[in-house]
Amino acid sequence: MKSATLFSALVLVFGVAQAAPYPYAQLTERAAPGVPSGEDAKTKLAKIRVLASTSGDGYSRKLFPHWKEQSDGCNTREDVLKRDGTSVQVDKKCAATAGTWVCPYSGKTFTKSSDMDIDHMVPLKNAWISGASSWTTEKRGDFANDLKNPQLWAVNDRVNEAKSDASPDKWKPALTSFYCTYASAWVEVKSVWDLTITDAEKATLGQMLDTCGGNSTQPAGSRL
Repeated sequence: MKSATLFSALVLVFGVAQAAPYPYAQLTERAAPGVPSGEDAKTKLAKIRVLASTSGDGYSRKLFPHWKEQSDGCNTREDVLKRDGTSVQVDKKCAATAGTWVCPYSGKTFTKSSDMDIDHMVPLKNAWISGASSWTTEKRGDFANDLKNPQLWAVNDRVNEAKSDASPDKWKPALTSFYCTYASAWVEVKSVWDLTITDAEKATLGQMLDTCGGNSTQPAGSRL
C-alpha cells in the first residue's frame, strides 16, 4: 500500500505517467483543420489515383522550403505549436517558452517545446515520389507550410523520427484509437494536393478507416 502511495506521489511530482489516452475533447478543439469524417475519407480514398511510387532520385528537403513566416509574424512551426498546445506562452520572437502538448500519435504529454516536432502528415519525400517532384519549388513550399489542411501536427520528436518518411502501410501511430483520424487526414492531404497512392497504401488506409465510428476523432469501439 505504501509503495502504491509513493508511486502516485512520484507521478504527481515528476510526471512519470505520461501515457494517458489521447483526450478527444482536446483533439476536437486543437486538431489540424479539415479532417474529414471517416465516411467522407473513404469516398475520397476511392477517387485517389493509384500508381507505383516513382524513385526518390533528386529529392531534398531544401526543395520544400519551410518554415515560412505567417501573417502574424510567427513562422509555420511556431503557429502549429501554439495551435496544438495548451496554455502556450511565447517570447517576443514567437518561440514557445511554456505550454503542454499531447502527442496525438502516442497519447503522451510533454511540457517542453524542444520535445516536439512538426510532423508533415504526408512526409515531404512521400509527396515527392507521389507527384510533387513535378511541382514548382513555390508549390512545394506551400505544401510544406500548409495550415489550411490536416498536414501539420505537433508530435513528439522521437515519434516523428520513427515515422520518418513512411506511408501508413509501413508505419502507423502507436495509439490505435487515432487510426481513424490519421488515415482521414492522410487521405485528405493526398486528395487536396492530387498526390497518388500505392496499392499497399490504399489497402492499409482502408483498414484504418474501418476503425472509424460516427466521426473521425472517435473510432468505433474506442474506450479512450
